[in-house]
Amino acid sequence: MENDKVLLTPFWLIAVTLVGLGDTLYLAYYHLLGIVPGCAIGGCEIVLNSPYSSPLGVPFAYIGVVYYAYMLCLAILLVIDPHSKGLRFGVLAYTAIGLLCSIGFELFQFFVINAMCLYCAVSAATTLALFVLALWHARLTRPPHSLIELPQKPEKE
Repeated sequence: MENDKVLLTPFWLIAVTLVGLGDTLYLAYYHLLGIVPGCAIGGCEIVLNSPYSSPLGVPFAYIGVVYYAYMLCLAILLVIDPHSKGLRFGVLAYTAIGLLCSIGFELFQFFVINAMCLYCAVSAATTLALFVLALWHARLTRPPHSLIELPQKPEKE
């Protein structure tokens, strides 16, 4: 029964990745048009028009599209081979780096820009969910601790 859970985690990764990809594609599209999308909490305009929103001239929305597109590829590969040690490590490391970057970006928005962006928060929550799912998958598919069975002590009667 545990194998059913193992086989579902890559599909959950794909589903959550598609949420992040949709979020960043939406922002990238609006950036391409030169329009700032409306925001329910009112800070998106400040964050997205900030000079910090495009490091080295590349908007964070485009960086997010690349991040989620690569994550989608990793998740699809994980569907094909869910027990691959390299893929499990790659997905876990990639989502950990993404999570650290998201935390840094959110803190930067709060303390430096003094505004919060709803779309950025959705991306950060998505990245957190991806990391949790990657951790869950790695835990479920980890190999047994010992390949050699140790003899059991006889029970005392």
